[in-house]
Amino acid sequence: MIRVVLADDEELIRSGWATMLSLHDDIEVVAEAADGHEAVEAGAGADVVLMDVRMPRMDGLAATRELVRRSPATRVVVVTTFENDQLVWGALRAGAAGYVLKRAPALELAEAVRLVHSRDAVLFPDALRRIASPHVGTASQRLPVELTPRELDVLRHISLGESNVEIAAALHVTRETVKTHVGNVLDKLGARDRTQAAVLAYELGLVFAGTDGHPGRTAFRRRE
Repeated sequence: MIRVVLADDEELIRSGWATMLSLHDDIEVVAEAADGHEAVEAGAGADVVLMDVRMPRMDGLAATRELVRRSPATRVVVVTTFENDQLVWGALRAGAAGYVLKRAPALELAEAVRLVHSRDAVLFPDALRRIASPHVGTASQRLPVELTPRELDVLRHISLGESNVEIAAALHVTRETVKTHVGNVLDKLGARDRTQAAVLAYELGLVFAGTDGHPGRTAFRRRE
C-alpha cells in the first residue's frame, strides 16, 4: 500500500484527488494539508506527497526542500496548473521527484504516484525536457566527478526516462548491471534519485533537446 499525503490550499482540489486515488487498491490517502507548513508536518514519513506549487505560508518549493530534508525516503510530486511554471523547476532542484498537471486524468495521477514510489524511472520525461530546456547548460560548475563512458551512457538513458529494463535492452547488458551503474551515477553526482540526476545532466549541458534536428528527442553530449 502506497501511503499518500495531499497538499493543496483548495479543499475541492484535495477532495478530487482523494476521490480519484481511492479507486486504486494499492494507494491510500493518509492525510491532507492546506499549506506548506502542514504539508511538511503531514508528509514526513509518508511514501508520496502530492504538493501544490503555490500555497500560503510556505510555497511548494520551500515545503519540498524542507520535507526531503526531514524525510529523505518521502517522494514529492509537485502539482501545477501551467507546464512552464518556473517554481516547478525550482521544486525539482529542491528534491521533488517529478511533477504533474492539475488537469491530469485519474489514471495519470495514480501512475505518477506509483512511478515515483518505485524509483525505477523519471516521471514523464517529455514534460521534464520541456521545462528543463531554458536551463540547459546554465550550471556554472563542471561535472563534479569523473563518470566512466558506460556511466555517461546510463545517465543519458536515465534522462530519457527509461527504466532499468529498458536501459539494459538498449545497452545489451543485464538489469543487475544497469542497477549497479545507476547506483554509481547517483552516488557520484550526489543525486537523491534519477530525477535529480537528470536535472543535473541538463544544467551541465550533458543532455539537451533538438540538436539532431528533432526537437522531440533528447541528445547527449560527451565530454572531450
